[in-house]
Amino acid sequence: MESDGNRKVSRRAVLAMPLLAAGLPILEQPSLSSEVKGEVQGAALRPFRVNVPEATIKHILSRVRDTRWPDRLDATDWRYGANWDYMKALAQYWTTRYDWRKAEASLNRYPQFLARVGEFDIHFYYVKGKGPNPVPLVLTHGWPGSVLEFLEAIGPLSDPQHFGGAPGESFDIVVPSVPGFGFSSKPSKPIGAPTTATLWHRLMTEVLGYSKYGAQGGDLGSGVTAQLARQYPDSLLGVHFNGGGGPAPPEAEQTEEERAWVRTVTAFVAAERDYFNEHQHKPQTVAFALTDNPLGTAAWITEKLRLWSDSGATLDPVFTKDQVLTDVMIYLATDTIGTSVWFYRGMIDDKTSIGGRVTVPSGFASFPRELPTLNAPRSVIERNYNLVHYSKMPRGGHFACWEQPELFVADLRDFFRKLRT
Repeated sequence: MESDGNRKVSRRAVLAMPLLAAGLPILEQPSLSSEVKGEVQGAALRPFRVNVPEATIKHILSRVRDTRWPDRLDATDWRYGANWDYMKALAQYWTTRYDWRKAEASLNRYPQFLARVGEFDIHFYYVKGKGPNPVPLVLTHGWPGSVLEFLEAIGPLSDPQHFGGAPGESFDIVVPSVPGFGFSSKPSKPIGAPTTATLWHRLMTEVLGYSKYGAQGGDLGSGVTAQLARQYPDSLLGVHFNGGGGPAPPEAEQTEEERAWVRTVTAFVAAERDYFNEHQHKPQTVAFALTDNPLGTAAWITEKLRLWSDSGATLDPVFTKDQVLTDVMIYLATDTIGTSVWFYRGMIDDKTSIGGRVTVPSGFASFPRELPTLNAPRSVIERNYNLVHYSKMPRGGHFACWEQPELFVADLRDFFRKLRT
């Protein structure tokens, strides 16, 4: 495959424009990094650094300090939703010890850009691979995650030799923020996986100049990745998932394993999918409840970080309070908790979806604590995808790369090793 499909553009072609739709002055305009300077075509890249105004941070912290707390249900676990004791400790940490500027510096470790694609300003990390013939790879986050999920994988994937891998297994890494999430601009109406897939394809081909690339996703990113494969199969080298699987076969054709999975999914949906229905059917109500409610947003997100991850029996999620709060702050600082929920409505309103079996070579990493709805038996995945790689992971949950970056990176390398030319 081609190692670099990009043409050169001059530094003057880089536009210094504000972030259009987020409405927050969070953009700096540094010089292009040496890794990508003069190596892009199509729409010009605008360098980006996270730089949240101090007034925004102070407002968020003030709202946390002034929160009126609900009555406490007596529970040492999370059976009633967000655990009161954990949230109290989180708020205390947030207002006395958490350092957003330190988190900001971590977010700015790797080169970031904005590119105009259609009507959107797409924010993305872009790190060129160090090694021969790096594979271009776009990684898509879900909800309630963000680009933060992939930060610890960028180095090992782009510079494998530095992290104990072989230089011939490098990737050109692209990690975009889904429109309405984080630092990308917001849609004017709900969009879903089909529209996002089109934006990603245009980013990879028209902006970055690749003729062939790979894609990876979990949660909502799984749907985006599947749509990329269905809409643009000739441009996809391979697709990798850490969640998904597609519909079960007809009941009469199901194996015992498949029937057991269907029962588990039915029970899970009845007990744990209330949030999904509210997001999908009443997204504006969720937006009103959370937009200027930092602690409410933290509770809405942290419940999922705890219950969907491989956190064991501890009160705390597998993530540190710094990790939890940085993810929450990305939503709050960019005022996108409301528009992120729109994506669920986009599953109904975005009418350009393409169904059917994914014919692009596919890989699947099954993490033991993944949601049942996204952890189908291998036989179901094989019916719906051209499965050439399948792994049962020893640990980890829904937030695969964030929880287990080393396992995640190793599985991606294993999968694409089969596809490299």
